[in-house]
Amino acid sequence: MSTRITVLLFLGILISGAVYLELWWLCAMLGLLFVIAIVDITQRKHTLLRNYPLLGHMRYFMESIRPEIQQYFVETNISGRPINREYRELVYQRAKQESDTRPFGTQFDVYKTGYEWISHSLNPVHMENKHPRIKFGGPDCAQPYLASPLNISAMSYGALSKNAIIALNKGAKAGGFAHNTGEGGLSPYHLKHGADVIWQIGTGYFGCRTSEGGFDADEFGKKSRLEVVKMIEIKLSQGAKPGHGGILPAQKLTAEIAEIRSVPMGADVVSPAAHSAFDSPVGLLNFVEQLRELSGGKPVGFKLCIGIPHEFLSICKAMLETGITPDFITVDGSEGGTGAAPVEFTNSVGMPLTEAVVFVNNALVGVGVRDKVRIIASAKIFSAFHIAKIMALGADTVNSARGMMLALGCIQARSCNNDQCPTGIATQNPARYKWLDSDLKGDRVFNFHKATIHNLLELLGACGLKEMTELNRSHINRRISANTVTTYDKIYPEYAKDCLVEEGSCPVELQTDWHRANANAW
Repeated sequence: MSTRITVLLFLGILISGAVYLELWWLCAMLGLLFVIAIVDITQRKHTLLRNYPLLGHMRYFMESIRPEIQQYFVETNISGRPINREYRELVYQRAKQESDTRPFGTQFDVYKTGYEWISHSLNPVHMENKHPRIKFGGPDCAQPYLASPLNISAMSYGALSKNAIIALNKGAKAGGFAHNTGEGGLSPYHLKHGADVIWQIGTGYFGCRTSEGGFDADEFGKKSRLEVVKMIEIKLSQGAKPGHGGILPAQKLTAEIAEIRSVPMGADVVSPAAHSAFDSPVGLLNFVEQLRELSGGKPVGFKLCIGIPHEFLSICKAMLETGITPDFITVDGSEGGTGAAPVEFTNSVGMPLTEAVVFVNNALVGVGVRDKVRIIASAKIFSAFHIAKIMALGADTVNSARGMMLALGCIQARSCNNDQCPTGIATQNPARYKWLDSDLKGDRVFNFHKATIHNLLELLGACGLKEMTELNRSHINRRISANTVTTYDKIYPEYAKDCLVEEGSCPVELQTDWHRANANAW
């Protein structure tokens, strides 16, 4: 019946147009709507459109702009996810060298469970060292590296556009901080301005890959000895999708990226979930030693998101058994970001950063190697307080990915996985990234880093600390209930040195995992 009525209405429109020629435009518009309605009624894919032709399209349109409506008109400054407006604005303002002060008091609820703050001193000091450095390189490292407290986290060319990578490299060069390549290989754009580079080696071995997809020692040896390559990072897993492997969607794969990675065109580039160069904790450390030798003695470490505790303790036992220690361990929290991750993995797999850093630090202290191994923390680092908090828990330096993307101009459109990034950062579409001015954006990355380090030093000075190494868990407070506040040294007590290896001193909470740990098997 509805179809008959529609047909009769269409015939009436045609007749009206023939009689009243001045209404031709109205007839054309109504005729187009009629065609759309017929298509809606006859298609089988969407029941909604069959029941509500024309009108149903409004629902899909409103759904398409829901993220923008939510971000611009619904969320408050502190309720947004994954990154709230308070911190997005902070990065924007510091990157543009605009005022980053806040009027009229904090918007955070200081009486809400989970609120955190740092204890200041009535005897604040002025920190003289404006360019603090942390030495990376254990006893077996011939070319140690002096790193900034804040560096660029792993982001591959492919995940980001070439203009975005060039801008990050320029900012890192100007600010004297490190630029991690991500697992996508050592691209020309990571070398553009000569910034210090941390070369990440993932399970796909991109950039040092054989034709069969395995590790190519000769190719690695050549590239790792480049002057700009300061450290090597073996990627075991990442916070946003631990245990899954990396994904570069086919729509973001260009001929140039395929050549850099030595992969075929036309399909998603999926890194395996596990490495083929080793299959045990001892094997991992032997691989660390191999890369250190091939690179001429540069610092070598690995990156992981903590999952099953006894597996990391197995690595610790392997350190004791082999005498080989990595120069650093990058701890990625499960709240880390990525351009493409399965929902279950990004939401429900892996240990969050706070607990992960505490666990890794305690384990290294417990086996007596903490003084040889640096800890890098990675995940949701935007402000000086974020850095101070995670350093108090045990990190030596931090990496930021999304903070640096925001400095480039990212608007959190969350289109990283479909090549539709509106700011030209996370896309390989030349029509989108060609307008990203790498010189200007590089300056903004530099500004953000400089302002954040400046505020970190001011924050520590306000606490009466003269050196970053004086910061500890007792400086950070956390509200754990409406009327109870405690410090992190009470929530996460520090372990005694060698407590895991001395008879009868293993902490109760780790006894089961420590006994299960095996240096020769995960």
